[in-house]
Amino acid sequence: MGPCVNVLISCIHRFKGKIPWYTINLDSAPHKRWNQLISDKKVEVCDQSLVVPIQELILAVCPSITFLEILVTLFHTLFLFFQAPLVDTLPFPFNEEIKGIADVSGLPLGEVMFFNVFYEIFTVCTSLVAEDTTGKLYHARNLDFGLFLGWDIKKHSWEIPEYLRPLTVNLDFQRNNKTIFKSTNFAGYVGMLTGMRPGIFTLTMNERFNIDGGYIGIIEWILGKRDGFWMSFLTRSVLENATSYAQAKDQLTNTKMLAPAYFILGGNRSGEGCVITRSRKACLDVWELDLKHGSWYVLETNYDRWKDPLFLDNRRTPAMKCLNETTQKKISLPAIYDVLSTKPVLNKLTTYTTLMEVSSGTFEAYLRDCPDPCIPW
Repeated sequence: MGPCVNVLISCIHRFKGKIPWYTINLDSAPHKRWNQLISDKKVEVCDQSLVVPIQELILAVCPSITFLEILVTLFHTLFLFFQAPLVDTLPFPFNEEIKGIADVSGLPLGEVMFFNVFYEIFTVCTSLVAEDTTGKLYHARNLDFGLFLGWDIKKHSWEIPEYLRPLTVNLDFQRNNKTIFKSTNFAGYVGMLTGMRPGIFTLTMNERFNIDGGYIGIIEWILGKRDGFWMSFLTRSVLENATSYAQAKDQLTNTKMLAPAYFILGGNRSGEGCVITRSRKACLDVWELDLKHGSWYVLETNYDRWKDPLFLDNRRTPAMKCLNETTQKKISLPAIYDVLSTKPVLNKLTTYTTLMEVSSGTFEAYLRDCPDPCIPW
């Protein structure tokens, strides 16, 4: 790894574009909440890239006729053939929102459901919460997506981040004309991966690779065992309904889920920041800020903190090295952007970076690019 980049340089060369804002009115009927966004993004949403790369991604990892390939084909077939019955098994209001998106976009209902199910299982990310010497809390993340999916030799990039960037939007969820929470998301996707309840808490979700993975939860759901939460629906529910850091932490720690995950949670008081490591059914670890013992940040990629990351995908070490070099005294949103702009933390899979500061309500998101030479992941 090279030295941590200088933010004045990195902002120029690694910034690909601003992300548009849309308001989602929670007072509207769920079926209509996404109408304006989907109408504006209809061309991008209706591109086949919305669904086909998901299948290609999985089949690229398992190119032969394997059990997983059979499952993916089965899921897609079931979602298309039993569109309404399967969507109706999803919790309200997500089922009605998905129906509304299908109606406005013109896509088959099963395709929109398939999109909402699989995009939460194949993300690789870097998330962190850091506290400065005044007690101010910062939360930021890189969202990386599309490993092994369609390397474009001419562009030197993965195909799926190119597909996703035009779908990337910032969302302001409002009730009674007041902001409840904000999020960076993809048009057509009703769950949440990144969000902030201004003045209260910030939240991101990273995938946790595990043999007892999300595909098992999906099978159980199709077969009628539906006592677990979809990961991104849980994140959305917490952002929408939890009114404190403690309440959010309790829900993320104790709710049974369909897939394992890491939840990175930040609060609005000194010391409120943690990484919650989850299996589908239990909390395995809560790693918290510990200022008394010098732990002024927590950082998560896609590996349990007590295990070494995969040697081909070690984003943890360079990110922590940059944070340590920055020091708690100098930490800020620009400095964190700098950390997240350092290769390989920034890589060819990076789709967007979101920066959040809960006390002021600052929420900034940027489309990203990693100019050559740049590691593929």
